[in-house]
Amino acid sequence: MGIRTGQQYLDKLNAMTPEIYVNGEKVTSGVADHPLFASNARTYAHLFDMQHDPAHSADLTYASPSSGDLVNASFLTPRSEADLIARRTAFSAWTSYSNGFLGRSGDYMNSALTALASAERFFAKADPIYGERIRAYYEYARENDLLATHTLVPPQVNRSVSASQQAGGQLTARIVEERSDGVVIRGARLLATLGPIADELLVFPSSVLRGTPEDAPYSFAFAIPNDTPGLKYYCRAPLYHGGSAFDEPLASRFEEMDAVVVFDDVFVPHDRVFMLGYPELCNAWYTETGAGALMTHQVVTRTLAKTEFYLGLASEIADTIGISGFQHIQEDLGEVVSYTEIEKALLRAAEADGAVSDDGVFLPRWETLNAARNWYPRKVSQRLPEIIRKFSASGLMALPGEADFALAHASSNADLDTYLQAATATAEQRARLFKLAMDAAVSGFAGRESLYEYFFFGDPVRMAGALVAGYDREPARARVRALIKDE
Repeated sequence: MGIRTGQQYLDKLNAMTPEIYVNGEKVTSGVADHPLFASNARTYAHLFDMQHDPAHSADLTYASPSSGDLVNASFLTPRSEADLIARRTAFSAWTSYSNGFLGRSGDYMNSALTALASAERFFAKADPIYGERIRAYYEYARENDLLATHTLVPPQVNRSVSASQQAGGQLTARIVEERSDGVVIRGARLLATLGPIADELLVFPSSVLRGTPEDAPYSFAFAIPNDTPGLKYYCRAPLYHGGSAFDEPLASRFEEMDAVVVFDDVFVPHDRVFMLGYPELCNAWYTETGAGALMTHQVVTRTLAKTEFYLGLASEIADTIGISGFQHIQEDLGEVVSYTEIEKALLRAAEADGAVSDDGVFLPRWETLNAARNWYPRKVSQRLPEIIRKFSASGLMALPGEADFALAHASSNADLDTYLQAATATAEQRARLFKLAMDAAVSGFAGRESLYEYFFFGDPVRMAGALVAGYDREPARARVRALIKDE
């Protein structure tokens, strides 16, 4: 089959029978046309259509090694630096369209599957059958152009204890029965972004296992269709309120629903189980397989696109209201320029300094990507909306909507055009720009984005600890010791 069209994706989504709870409603069919999901589903349909667009197809696709059909480039197993660059070029095509606001575009989990499919040595530590299964699933996902979400962390009931101790071990998703043909899963996990409009759910190991025997029932990896019996999605309150692209320019396109996932005795057949037990291996799932490196390569490409968007937005605001000549504005613009160039440099350094793994996969340099994923959430993602708020100031609160302009024009009322014009724009043009600034820096959508980016990889404090623990600081320390050594 190979790459799908947007319509094929929407048709399949409408044919599925999931169990979704949102805004006081139970949704079990017609998801692609549901008012709360239709807009984002069509944004994802556009990504599928881009694969067929002559302007993008060469970057977004390659010929499948098994079928010869065109498949998405995020499934390309990198064997060289050139392959990493080709993958990044594909990521960039989608992230440029979304301006980095689609945190769960298909290339993210595709990257994980690509690494896992080649990690033969890792899976052999448990049972080679797991490696065979995930390679088969990777090929299935590649040849059918699947869109997958995933869920990772346990419910936050009592964070002072492990998942196996939450309410006596009865809350977190766990294995409650092993059968001859598969396993049964019961419990919950957070937080399936994109869940309601995905084809499949990937349930990979949690990163908080202690490696004790008590953690064995929580140690697994599997994939299931999004409408598997017993699988339930409980969505957060929507942040898109049905407004037009004028009034909600980002939320109307890029509102990715987040959901709690409940497994109500969900059966998973053996051919969909990629790890069972082995807490130590589950803890090493992302590091030893290269999945973490390929996923983070995609993430940094996405956050670069987002930083470039904020640079463009801040620059447009500054020129539109005549503040671009002020030195404190130039200082802030220079700051965003620096962020942009630093991210570009980190991406290229990770690619240029990459190396071939024991499984023959050319992986980007992890230390560089790890620095990037620690730096962006704390230093950049929170600062960019702050700059937009500073530039826009009270202009974010003087924003008539699209209907107000339509009424004014229909009644020949010139008040809005007169009093809300800008230095280089009409009142309506200024309102459109500032509505975009609102959605990027102040609205509920913007707040969710800030939270999402800050905790994208987990608690930044724990991440910093892991960064320090995993980084070879000995050469730097040796230079200091040499300098202070007694002569």
